[in-house]
Amino acid sequence: MSSETTIYQNKVFTLREVEDETGRRASLDHPGSVGIVPLLERDGQTYVVLVRQTRFALGQRLLEIPAGTRDPGEDAETTARRELPEEVGYACGRLDPLGGFYLAPGYSNEYMRLYVARDLRPQRAAADADEVDLEAELVPLADAVATARAGDYHDAKTVLALLLVGDAALAV
Repeated sequence: MSSETTIYQNKVFTLREVEDETGRRASLDHPGSVGIVPLLERDGQTYVVLVRQTRFALGQRLLEIPAGTRDPGEDAETTARRELPEEVGYACGRLDPLGGFYLAPGYSNEYMRLYVARDLRPQRAAADADEVDLEAELVPLADAVATARAGDYHDAKTVLALLLVGDAALAV
């Protein structure tokens, strides 16, 4: 016999505890998220538009690909198109799927879909209330990929997305 208890719930996730014959475990239910690699062509060079922001849980600023949580019932592409102007001030003409992955399947069902955004044009949208210190930075794509390979980015989605784009985008 098993029992399930909701421990905490907010607008983004639900933390629940399940107890059965194997023991007691916690699980984080999440609606899913997206990560975007925005590529900007300028002066004959390809840049990736990254965002520098404070991560509360870490108490530090990280340089990352733009990303965001899906709203209830929202498909991943719509989320990506919404997040891009909010976080880095660009909209995209083309959005290509890059793949996806579970962020931490040991305790969460959050699945992140990755996209490459191309044909960027300036478009600013109001940031969410918790996105108060976003700073967009243009980084040459080759440098960003090299930084990911060197292990100098500190969040998994950025490392994975840049490595997946890596040689394929550089060859385009």
